[in-house]
Parts: sequence; structure tokens; C-alpha cells
Amino acid sequence: MSTEDGPAGQAGWHWPAGHDLILLDEVDSTMAEARRRAPFARPTWIAARRQTAAIGRRGRAWAAPEGNLSATLAMQPDCPPAKAALFSFVASYALFATLLAYVEDRTALSLKWPNDVLLSGGKLAGILLASDGHGHKVTQLSIGIGVNLNTAPAPVGLEPGQHPPVTLADATGDAIDPLEFLTFLAEHFAHQQRFFQDNGFGPLRAAWLDQAAKRGEEITARTGTEEVRGIFRTVDEDGQLVLDTPRGQRVIAAADVFF
Repeated sequence: MSTEDGPAGQAGWHWPAGHDLILLDEVDSTMAEARRRAPFARPTWIAARRQTAAIGRRGRAWAAPEGNLSATLAMQPDCPPAKAALFSFVASYALFATLLAYVEDRTALSLKWPNDVLLSGGKLAGILLASDGHGHKVTQLSIGIGVNLNTAPAPVGLEPGQHPPVTLADATGDAIDPLEFLTFLAEHFAHQQRFFQDNGFGPLRAAWLDQAAKRGEEITARTGTEEVRGIFRTVDEDGQLVLDTPRGQRVIAAADVFF
């Protein structure tokens, strides 16, 4: 296993100032590695060429073969948990902005609440947040990001309404360099984070909603205790899903969404 701290010396790289990079050949998961290495002196991306035990939402296995992006950004937001949760929108919109450099038809891209990026209706990327803190502050936030750049898992065992996995390479016709993609993503994330910190969630929320999948259409949200079907109206100021249902408006803090 080799580790490189920072992209110094890589021609054409424009790594965001004030951010570090730890690049690994192989790891169980970048999220687990972030927990083991915490705390960090400043925001740090941990990326691996291969993950052997990657985890997605609700503890699901996430396939992470070589050639795709497997990365976690570890940061110290020192903010209330409600604000820390909004970093999923920062990450997903940064992913959207990054993908525009590769995908000519921006209408092929959409953002699925709460943490997926879709390409032509297929799942291209997923985001996972984990946090630790003291009192009413989140002192350590890990943002895990997986993107199917060059390969995708076989679409087996999909539930009805789930999106089949797709790759970015299929859309571009060319192989994607994971390190190049990570550099673009790190730049876009740093920009979106500054925008979020300077302007609050309102403008980011509006920009995110402009790219939201199935807004104004009927969707299903499964919370773990119930299934709620309704019209996807908006995302509120706390990042919660708002549905219009036959029994009135429902505000949902966490759920899996199916179309």
C-alpha cells in the first residue's frame, strides 16, 4: 500500500488550496480510513484505487472496483448537526458541476434526493455522510463519494423503482481518469462550500432543485417504517423532502426514494 499526501508535481493539477490528499492503493473503505486517521488538521480527501469493503446507505454493500472514484472528504465543520447534514447538497451539486465537464447534454444529469446522481435515468454516483461531535456541534464530518467512472456493478437484485447502475465512460465514449476527476471534484466542492458558507442554504437549495429528478411528479419514499407516495413538491430549508399526498403535505427527513 502506498500513500501520497497531496498532488504536488502532477502536471495540470489545480488542487484546491488548504486541502490535503491521501491516495491509497487499496483500503477496506475510505470512510473507515477517515475514522481511523481522524482528527485532521485541515480538510483532507482520502481516495483509494480499490475498496474491498465499501458501504453505502443503510449499510448496503457498494461495489468499488479499480477505475472508479472511491473517495471520502474528512473535514471539521464545527457546526450544528442540521447544518452538517446539508453538506450532502454541497457534495451532490459539486458532483453535478464536475460532470458537466464530461457530459455534453446537461439534461441527462439529475440529482436524486437525498444523495444520488443520475445519468440518463441510471445511478452514476452515491454520497454518504458520517459525523462525530461533542454537545451540539459536529466536529468531524466524513463525506463519502462513489462514482461509476469506468465500470458498473451488474444490475442484479434491484428493487422495483431502483435505478440500474451506469458509467460515465459509457456516456463519453472514453475512459475516465479517476485522479483527474477527483481533482475537478475537489475544486468544485471547495467552491460550493465557500458559496454555502457565505450565502447560506437558500441559493444552493434553489440551484439543487433546478436539477432535481422527478420534481413535480409522483414518487415513493420508504422510511423504514412506512411507505409514502406523493408528488415531489420541493426540499425545505432543512433539506427535508416535501411531498403532497392524498392526506396532505408530508415532510420527510430521511428515506429511500423510488420512481
